[in-house]
Amino acid sequence: MAIIKLGYAPTRRSIFSAPDALKYRGLTAERLKELEIDFVDIDDINEEGLLYDDVDVRKIADKFKAAGVDGLFLPHCNFGTEYVCARLAKELDVPVLLWGPLDERPKENGERLRDTQCGLFATGKVLRRFQIPFTYMTNCRLEDPVFERGVRDFLAVCNIVKTFRNIRILQISTRPFDFWTTMCNEGELLEKFNIQLAPVPMTELMQAVNAAKQEGTRIKEILAYIKDNMTVEIKEQEVLSVAALAAAMEELVSKYGCQAAAIQCWNALQTELGIMPCAANAILNERGIPVVCETDIHGAITALLVEAAGMGERRSFFADWTIRHPDLENGELLQHCGPWPVSVAKEKPRLTYPLAFDYPGSLTAEAKHGEVTLCRFDGDNGEYSLLLGNAKGVEGPKGMGTYLWVEVENMKRLEAKIVEGPYIHHCVGIHKNVVPVLYEACKYIGVKPDLYDPVEEEVKAYLRGEIRR
Repeated sequence: MAIIKLGYAPTRRSIFSAPDALKYRGLTAERLKELEIDFVDIDDINEEGLLYDDVDVRKIADKFKAAGVDGLFLPHCNFGTEYVCARLAKELDVPVLLWGPLDERPKENGERLRDTQCGLFATGKVLRRFQIPFTYMTNCRLEDPVFERGVRDFLAVCNIVKTFRNIRILQISTRPFDFWTTMCNEGELLEKFNIQLAPVPMTELMQAVNAAKQEGTRIKEILAYIKDNMTVEIKEQEVLSVAALAAAMEELVSKYGCQAAAIQCWNALQTELGIMPCAANAILNERGIPVVCETDIHGAITALLVEAAGMGERRSFFADWTIRHPDLENGELLQHCGPWPVSVAKEKPRLTYPLAFDYPGSLTAEAKHGEVTLCRFDGDNGEYSLLLGNAKGVEGPKGMGTYLWVEVENMKRLEAKIVEGPYIHHCVGIHKNVVPVLYEACKYIGVKPDLYDPVEEEVKAYLRGEIRR
């Protein structure tokens, strides 16, 4: 489970009720504590613990930077001081959550204490002038369900942004020659997004595999995991190679400070080791280290974003779009040779031989049905976007490898999007609806959201708090 820390900077304006601002500063902090949200306050910056004076901006920014906050929360406890909010946000360069508690009924004499909504309008305008992207959580009461949902969704957005800004991917060998689709522009990824690659040759992987076999302890742990979670249908020596490969890749990921890997899964690996890497990939995928096939760097990026959107609670799966469902007009088969994590499967996976290859080392299992988010980060000609949408797992013919039949709203529309690009035949799925938070995160990471169903207004309405998931 990802842990995200917020900088809590409640704000007020002098011409409105200071006592009420202090009241809501305290009430909001208490609500965050009830929800077990990790935050850093500004109670030691001034007597009120409120953001309203320009002289405090630098001190608050320094405190939040030292604490390593991942997002900035700006509750408007009365009207708020818009320009100091913008200056603080500019200093921090993290996602910003803008919100204020719903105003009470005016007093009998017509007096109003806070005018929070009006202040939110003002701050939104000034943040735009500063060119600061921000997330708006609707003007609501602290006990309203939309408050908790909005804060938790914002934490997921922060997690996506934090992940995206610190990506380093282990690239194991070159892409397979035939896979021109998985080529990427390493320099452009670094220049645009600070995404770094750590390329290693196949020989270095083999050295790590041999070292893992000699080490022993780690191999025993992985072999026990395989025995407990997979039905083994390959030779004992081949199982040992699967375990050694998993241990070697995990070691290299750690050595080069990476969060994910992309491997040239065929065919040099088979010449060197005699197995497919699919099951080894699945073992690392289950540990929260995405490993994708065919040296698909963009696929590894996608997996990291999807898992961040899910706050690390569920594992993702890397899939091919393959064929249409024989009986459902809008059905499609998601499949790959066998790299999906065990927790995704609806049955105990078999450790066996994959479709189209004569080498052992892949899993066969159908994935769980239910709600799924499908996603793909990709780009060409200097432009990058995030294809995303929903699907549901459905019944279909028996398959090989790891697979899931899904149904979408309009397969013809989705098919055209993939063909016309910039996408390819790979995507990443997760058994959770993370479309809204991925959509919202795009404003912070400089990537265009591309919904494959025309649901943008529905997503925006959800983010505004109008509809429930």
